[in-house]
Amino acid sequence: MNINQSTIQPRYPKKTRQKWGQLVTSWMLLQSLLIITPAWGQTQKETLDYSQLLQKIQAGKVSQVEIDPRQKIAKVTFKNQGQKDSPQIVPIFKNNPELIAKLRNNNVQFDFRPSADHSAAIGLIINVFILLMLLSFVIAIIRRSANASGQAMNFGKSRARFQMEAKTGITFGEVAGIDEAKEELQEVVTFLKQPEKFTAIGAKIPKGVLLVGPPGTGKTLLAKAIAGEAGVPFFSISGSEFVEMFVGVGASRVRDLFKKAKENAPCLIFIDEIDAVGRQRGVGYGGGNDEREQTLNQLLTEMDGFEGNTGIIVIAATNRPDVLDMALLRPGRFDRQVIVDYPDLKGRHGILEVHSRNKKVAEDVSLEAIARRTPGFTGADLANLLNEAAIFTARRRKEAITTLEINDAIDRVVAGMEGTPLVDSKSKRLIAYHEIGHALVGTLCAGHYPVDKVTLIPRGKAMGLTWFVPDEEYGLDSRNQLLARIAGLLGGRAAEELIFGQDEVTTGAGNDIEKVTSLARQMVTRFGMSELGLLALENDNSNGYSGYDGSQKPECSQELAAAIDHQVRSIVEYCHDKAQTIIQENRAAIDRLVDILIDQETIEGEEFRQLVEKFSESCDPVLPVSLNLIKS
Repeated sequence: MNINQSTIQPRYPKKTRQKWGQLVTSWMLLQSLLIITPAWGQTQKETLDYSQLLQKIQAGKVSQVEIDPRQKIAKVTFKNQGQKDSPQIVPIFKNNPELIAKLRNNNVQFDFRPSADHSAAIGLIINVFILLMLLSFVIAIIRRSANASGQAMNFGKSRARFQMEAKTGITFGEVAGIDEAKEELQEVVTFLKQPEKFTAIGAKIPKGVLLVGPPGTGKTLLAKAIAGEAGVPFFSISGSEFVEMFVGVGASRVRDLFKKAKENAPCLIFIDEIDAVGRQRGVGYGGGNDEREQTLNQLLTEMDGFEGNTGIIVIAATNRPDVLDMALLRPGRFDRQVIVDYPDLKGRHGILEVHSRNKKVAEDVSLEAIARRTPGFTGADLANLLNEAAIFTARRRKEAITTLEINDAIDRVVAGMEGTPLVDSKSKRLIAYHEIGHALVGTLCAGHYPVDKVTLIPRGKAMGLTWFVPDEEYGLDSRNQLLARIAGLLGGRAAEELIFGQDEVTTGAGNDIEKVTSLARQMVTRFGMSELGLLALENDNSNGYSGYDGSQKPECSQELAAAIDHQVRSIVEYCHDKAQTIIQENRAAIDRLVDILIDQETIEGEEFRQLVEKFSESCDPVLPVSLNLIKS
């Protein structure tokens, strides 16, 4: 049978074969070196050479000689040598007739004593060692293959992290700003620690608690606190870890998870981002055979199916409650839905106190003032704020965090990294008029948020910024407040038009116009604040937690759609006219404010209001909006 040698592929690459060849060669050299090592060790004692030995024999100084023909050495004992002295070693030749003749002629006692040959034993030991190394290598390969096959068979096993006693290091004392949610969950801890307190009056332990809230508000932190307080076995897993590309793996993992949980009941199961597996059924491809839907069906059955799961509390977290399946949300599966919302002023103050414990903060820093300046911040935002302030402090080589670092950190978190200040030019003056237009119109409009800061220092993509901070917590906005906000957003474009003319307006108002259009459209289609009446002309499909705005076009006739557009345009034009009126009536004040802003580059809110009061001819609100001002 002829075999084409060119078609035979080597089992190992060329580099691998070279490495193995080098390794074998090294072992062979090492074996040879070890075999001859005993001879080296003995030759280190020699003090005479062959010719000197012959001279000493001839002189009659040698009493005895032992010849080792294998190692080619002679052990010489001298007449004047002490009994404790060892013989001297002299190298000799393979055949030594002259030496033998000298010894016989001088009547010196000599003997042939070849040393023991250990080379065979050393060679055997080295060969056995090499065999053991190869055997260990083969065993390691076999074990790796066995582990791989075992992992293939363990796809259906749950990947949940298990802790017999959850040592998260977090208790309810480290959770601040969400007192209502803490109170709800403290009852769950009491259920686990003292179930007889509730079962005595017929109360049943809740099967599930769903934590719902925006990202960063502390849902996972609450779950860690429950685990740390309860002191019961704790399973934690992410919703995305259930579903794999193999059919049936997700459902198998759910079964295995609840099987382990029942063996360790009472216990807690925490499923983070449950929307990854709990989305509504029937909206994806594959219908009932979809792998994710099978996993969800198994989860529904395990939580509240034919067999009970007494003693198991499932805690889940999500920021997309709108996409969860209705069967998952019903009582009996998730008996409680705890809203973990943005913290209020008191909550932000408490969060700042928690995160400032391990940081060196100067005594003059007011945490309450920081809490007032950060409305809408989540717990994660506040933790990041203090961390940024600590980084600024270390960079500036200060010993403690001061108010300056806190202010810079707020600017960094809200607007981005500080850019290079603009040089005094036409562009800088135009940006200054634009920002002063925002700040002045917002200040002189009744119902508008107060100015916090006006700056020409670029941050992020913005060349200049005007910040408004609510003086009270977010709540219901009146029609007058919405119109004031629209007028304030248009103040920058109105200032550009009146100061530089229509031909010199810039693209700086692009984001402002987007916000204005959105607010005006919501007033018409959702809030009933126009002549079209109290009609909801657009569905609010946006998810307030995820930040995704899924609003659709109005499902109405073309005539009604045209009327909506007309009302939106009327509101925007009305507010634009009011903004231009404020700019015209306070032109002198604007010029002086722009000069100060260019000189200082930043004006704080309180200083700005004092300057407006000083420079403006009239500081009375000029935007008294009634319900009958907007006409079609």
